[in-house]
Amino acid sequence: MIDSMNFPLVIRDMILPDSRAIDGALAVMGDDEFRAFYERTARPLWAYLSRITGDRQQADDLLQEAYYRFYRAGARHESESHRRNSLFQIATNLVRDAARRSRHQQEVPLEDEPDEGSAATPIMRPPDSQAAARTDLGRAMKQLEPVQRELLWLAYAEGASHQEIAEILGLRAISVRTPLLRARRKLASILTGGAR
Repeated sequence: MIDSMNFPLVIRDMILPDSRAIDGALAVMGDDEFRAFYERTARPLWAYLSRITGDRQQADDLLQEAYYRFYRAGARHESESHRRNSLFQIATNLVRDAARRSRHQQEVPLEDEPDEGSAATPIMRPPDSQAAARTDLGRAMKQLEPVQRELLWLAYAEGASHQEIAEILGLRAISVRTPLLRARRKLASILTGGAR
């Protein structure tokens, strides 16, 4: 997490070139007040960001961006809780934006390097078979019940724990294991041609 003593000054220095923005922000919240607000809210905000992104480094980046946008907005708030809610709303929107961007990015697998004593090159699937596998999986997922798709997606695409899945889907944590196992078996059966 970012150093709490210097962070408010870092934010101020980031927006110094735009004197109108810093004048507006300082009129609403001075350096000392912003520093105190940061010290009260940084740890809970970072924990929130870390939890919903599942990535500590991304949480650090989003924390910095959230405070930057909050400070730069220079908005007036009715109370401390209103100010805090505004900050968390900015952070939530940043997470959603990052998730949208990551859905549109495609990861390209890197080829493994061959062992030094081996002349064999790694075997890569041709692009046609990769596309076919994605199509087959997409068709198989469509044959599942919506709850089964949600369970599989949360567990294997998002890496959510049973507790997290239960909270998201409104189930008891103890009730996740069996339906997840059934969904996985049904998907495997569809992919191997055992069920339609």
